[in-house]
Amino acid sequence: MLDRLDQQPPDALLALIKLYEADPRADKIDLGVGVYRTGEGGTPVFAAIKAAERKLVETQDSKAYLGPEGDMGFVRALMPIVLGEGASTDRIDGMQTPGGTGAVRLALALAKRAGIKRVLMGTPSWPNHAQIVADLGLELVTFDHATADGSADLGALQAALAAAGEGDAVLLHGCCHNPTGVDYTDAQWDEIAKLLSGSPVLPVIDLAYQGLGRGLDEDAYGVRKVLAAVPEVLVGYSCDKNFGLYRDRVGALYVQADAEALGRIMSNGLALARATWSMPPDHGAAAVRLVLEDAALTAQWRDELTQMRERIGEVRSTLAGQGTAGAIDLTPYGRQFGMFAMLPLSKEQIQSLRADHGIYMAGSGRINVAGLTTGNLGKFTGAIAAVSG
Repeated sequence: MLDRLDQQPPDALLALIKLYEADPRADKIDLGVGVYRTGEGGTPVFAAIKAAERKLVETQDSKAYLGPEGDMGFVRALMPIVLGEGASTDRIDGMQTPGGTGAVRLALALAKRAGIKRVLMGTPSWPNHAQIVADLGLELVTFDHATADGSADLGALQAALAAAGEGDAVLLHGCCHNPTGVDYTDAQWDEIAKLLSGSPVLPVIDLAYQGLGRGLDEDAYGVRKVLAAVPEVLVGYSCDKNFGLYRDRVGALYVQADAEALGRIMSNGLALARATWSMPPDHGAAAVRLVLEDAALTAQWRDELTQMRERIGEVRSTLAGQGTAGAIDLTPYGRQFGMFAMLPLSKEQIQSLRADHGIYMAGSGRINVAGLTTGNLGKFTGAIAAVSG
């Protein structure tokens, strides 16, 4: 039976990692892998996380199973970060997931079980979004996320919602849009919340980069606005980026619904989780919980996150300050947020950047701006000018 399976293409980004590692050039630049990098090119463990892990080693007295809901202390400690200090949680519950990917997967599986058949999604989007939708057997309905001038296309979302109805969900990025870096403005989120409040469409919000755009509270503006306006919302959350816990796979799914139905809804989420991964990995979530339960560690984590955000902002500002590189206008990248941006390059130009200049990026033209430094930005813009000029 198994030999009937068709060969699947390798993951393009994983293949890119191998190509980069095999390149002997000392001045090669990695803009493909979606992890934060310092100005020296490293992806260090947060000092606050290191401190929490030391505490965990000293105090953890068991590795016994926690259950499909995971570490509920972690889930609840994260709520004020997501929802805001003092926000009501009467109609909100959550559970731990294996990373933000697990949260999105569980959110869409739960939506499907509730009767959702179609998912509206702005494109381009994170490639795994479409793969999850397809794997669940849901229909994907796409609309344009961004306009030609590098701003969010609210009109396209409005049109998609106007044409949607019962049995539809809409998948939105909470902030730091991957792959474009183009976020909805606060005014646009106000309008989105108003549209959704009068719509039968179920909002599913992927909040994977909180704190890496404008700030923790600022990056949660859209999520909080929709939660305040809409009775039922699913929020997938990732700690992999803003706590630097990529390989530990730390995430959470939050569900807002009628208080009387919430327990029943969560029981379905737990059943789906049990059948999918049984229970999430504990270590990273326990470390986050310890950080958020300790005021000093929380302050340290916030400081480290601020340094990351400011470095990303400085790279964007410097890049935008270059004006143009060949035929490409770089100024819009200073108005965008988070680690990612899209360059309007052909596959041939991207291949030339790799072969002739040692610059590695996704075939879509997505770059991780955190891979740029004061030391390599000149080489990067020069190479862009060479292939596009």
